[in-house]
Amino acid sequence: MVFVSQFSGSLLYGNNIISGAIIPTSAAIGLHFYPIWEAASVDEWLYNGGPYELIVLHFLLGVACYMGREWELSFRLGMRPWIAVAYSAPVAAATAVFLIYPIGQGSFSDGVAGVFGGSLFSAMHGSLVTSSLIRETTENESANEGYRFGQEEETYNIVAAHGYFGRLIFQYASFNNSRSLHFFLAAWPVVGIWFTALGISTMAFNLNGFNFNQSVVDSQGRVINTWADIINRANLGMEVMHERNAHNFPLDLAAVEVPSIEG
Repeated sequence: MVFVSQFSGSLLYGNNIISGAIIPTSAAIGLHFYPIWEAASVDEWLYNGGPYELIVLHFLLGVACYMGREWELSFRLGMRPWIAVAYSAPVAAATAVFLIYPIGQGSFSDGVAGVFGGSLFSAMHGSLVTSSLIRETTENESANEGYRFGQEEETYNIVAAHGYFGRLIFQYASFNNSRSLHFFLAAWPVVGIWFTALGISTMAFNLNGFNFNQSVVDSQGRVINTWADIINRANLGMEVMHERNAHNFPLDLAAVEVPSIEG
């Protein structure tokens, strides 16, 4: 019951796994660097969205270093550098969304998530294949000229690609079977697009079943709350979170005496 009540609470207050788990840094903080030691208390740091800035800045450093790791592995294994080059695209997208856009808007609270997805798999796969092509031509010709339409031989060395990717992450994160690999790469975006189309088609006819109020009532007209009502309240909570002019100061912070700024 403890887990259920906490999960319900996170849904009720619009701060949940669906909406991104944590709130963005408060607009009151703006673009200021806001580490935990700059706040008067941990509660203040949490209420002002300090964890968001902490996670975003560490994330950007992490993905940039990961891109460098990809280049280093390619260099040491004598491969071409296209893996790191391709990975730089989602890194640039994440940097634009989490850092450049907030700078333009003047606040970290305007950063949004959801920049990865199928594009990351496509970039990794395409660059990995390009970096492990089997050369059938001379140094003066493009490696692409070595392919003949309908040929039975593979154009790239999947063993080399599997070895690289297995060392980059860990062994079992890499496919050593070409058919299972390409099935995954085909199914992942296709199924996602199917469900996206289904969702859009549903909303086109206003059949958004999670947007109703008080779905179950008894014979006296009294509301019997269901999980649908909880989700509806969560939707309202997330809408309120976006309203800049309706901030409520937390009572447990308001009850604390204001620290003196005079020496």
